[in-house]
Amino acid sequence: MEEIKPGQVYTPKETRDFLKISDSTMKRMIKNGVIRAYKVSGQYRIWGKEILNLLSPSLEQEAKNLFQRAKRRTKKIIEKW
Repeated sequence: MEEIKPGQVYTPKETRDFLKISDSTMKRMIKNGVIRAYKVSGQYRIWGKEILNLLSPSLEQEAKNLFQRAKRRTKKIIEKW
């Protein structure tokens, strides 16, 4: 498999191959904004840096931190009831 280059533009199919996900999952990720895609002549294109951001371990830690913060806020709200 080739290396993902941050400055290169990839198609959704190439991105799916890198991430090893299905077509429907790819569409869902684009629709929900999990991965940023740009429409060019009616077709989606994805920058390599977007794919790398998605694969980054720091992204997983950031998501964990957001979840923990939301959990603490919810706990505080429930305690007030």
